[in-house]
Amino acid sequence: MIGDAFGEREIISRISEILGGVVNDDCAVIDAGEKYLVVTTDMLHSKTDFPDIMNPWQIGWMAVAVNLSDIAAMGAQPAGVLIAAGLPPQADLYFIDELFSGLADCAAYYSTAIIGGDTDRHDELTVTGTALGFVEKDLVLRRRGAKPGDLLCTTGALGGAGGGLWAWQHEVKSDLITKLLEPEPRLEEGRALARSRAVTAMMDNSDGLALSLSDLAQCSQVGFLVQEEALPVAAGLVEMVGKDKALEMVMGAGGDFELVFTVRPEGLEAARRACDLTVIGEVVAEGIWMEREGERRQVEARGYEHRIGGMD
Repeated sequence: MIGDAFGEREIISRISEILGGVVNDDCAVIDAGEKYLVVTTDMLHSKTDFPDIMNPWQIGWMAVAVNLSDIAAMGAQPAGVLIAAGLPPQADLYFIDELFSGLADCAAYYSTAIIGGDTDRHDELTVTGTALGFVEKDLVLRRRGAKPGDLLCTTGALGGAGGGLWAWQHEVKSDLITKLLEPEPRLEEGRALARSRAVTAMMDNSDGLALSLSDLAQCSQVGFLVQEEALPVAAGLVEMVGKDKALEMVMGAGGDFELVFTVRPEGLEAARRACDLTVIGEVVAEGIWMEREGERRQVEARGYEHRIGGMD
């Protein structure tokens, strides 16, 4: 029997209610004495998360990078990564060597290490990472804390991963394909922004800007006004797909792993000293809006979400 499919966020909300309320942050926060221990986990599957073009080294890199991006969003320093890998029957020694080299290389590049885990056989390649980090209690950054009048900012450029997926699907040569296959978590920027003490709320942009803003808005009980002309679109994206399609990718494609955050107006210069950033809008009382040439339109909360259920 075919029924309704549910969005990932709806399922998470139901699970949180069953468990008695789970804080909606990029990481769980545990009191560890003088600091907080932050912990996150992400499960990746070959069919839904690894494009066919991806080599096993890149699969390993991504599995670590997506977890470290959550650590970055909390302003934390990584302390290690656990990996559970379900290996398919067709995995040979070359595949296994390259997969675990990618895992190790990504961890080492960001000054941490794979510290343990588990392996078994699975019908579909499945890699689950669990990243741990530490952050000073007075520096931890969360999704809640934004207030009307704060400035809305992002690191890096947006839409690049979506453009890379489009280029691969349409057999177009583009540097954006690397952006898709080898994401770069903004750990250095996250730590520097935390130390600036100018940020009021932050999360990573892995599921697309529109959905990320929806999450931030819900957690902080605010809204956002985005200035379309201020959005830092990935280099070459407009030329490849056109302005309208590029904007769709910026807002909804996901996979960029940039940091989206709010800054007190008086703290903007301190935030700018911490890292390269772009002010893309401001915090308002409610709603998520896009402004273009003085005209505003409401933004739909859409982006990358797993769909669950729908078939019995």
